Amino acid sequence: MSTALGLTGAGGLPSHNLAPAEDLSPWIARIFATDVTADPDSLIECGLVSDTPVLRVLFRGDWKAETRDGVGRYKNAALFFGPQTKRMKISVKGGFATLGVALKPGAVAALHGPRVEETLDRIILYDHIYGDKTWGTSEQLIEWFDPAGPPERWLKVAEALLRQLIELSGGMKPDPIVEAFDKAAFADPNLNLGDFAREHGIERRRLQRIIKKAFGQPAKQVLRRARALDMAAELRGVSDNAEAEDLALRYYDQSHLIRDFTAFFGMTPRQFARTPQPLMTLTLEARQARRLEVLGRLLPGDELPWRK
Repeated sequence: MSTALGLTGAGGLPSHNLAPAEDLSPWIARIFATDVTADPDSLIECGLVSDTPVLRVLFRGDWKAETRDGVGRYKNAALFFGPQTKRMKISVKGGFATLGVALKPGAVAALHGPRVEETLDRIILYDHIYGDKTWGTSEQLIEWFDPAGPPERWLKVAEALLRQLIELSGGMKPDPIVEAFDKAAFADPNLNLGDFAREHGIERRRLQRIIKKAFGQPAKQVLRRARALDMAAELRGVSDNAEAEDLALRYYDQSHLIRDFTAFFGMTPRQFARTPQPLMTLTLEARQARRLEVLGRLLPGDELPWRK
């Protein structure tokens, strides 16, 4: 198995992982593309836990996922992945190539997509959400990307199509309070909701309603997942080593860490660190790159600390 980008620090497969163009940044969290060459009979069995909805285009590979709707099989398709409340089992046979667009919290509503709560742990065909006479079918969308072309081209095509989607949707931006909460969760997932509400001049119950609409889950669960994802990134070698101790101190004790981690990933931290997680690592790397940029610790285009 090979990729032009080599491997991450933990032996995972990296992606072309970029911040969106500035005009897309109110809606788009990250854009990433991966092109992996492998034996046709090779099989990767892994999982995903993403805290954002992701538009994915599968150019190559035979995919299988255990979703809330049952087992799904996918090939050469444009898909909407809802956020995961726990590890979604996913596998791919043979080499694979994908393009992913992670949407910011609140962006789905702004772009007239489905209710996020109804997409949790689901994979929905693009045709059932945005596939219409204006944008065409999933098949036409893949053709525009030119699967035989380089990943750099896929990223540029994605940005052009996203501009069209934003224009067609009226250009409404997500609620600023959602963006503020998202940043606060990156900085400290143990934050006090009452303190946050007071600091931003919003009634706590209204804050909770806004967060539930944007993330699809209650605020406390969003924070709990953020804490677990940060720790998972550390275990997979796609985080800033300088904050390793601080990440561990977010948990009261070892049993607290094991209990939370098992709830989201279905395994203990030790098992997670020892188990190959190439697809999970791709998702965690994209999230951590964005997290460091949001917190002002990394500028777009800077080399990721774990790739140095």
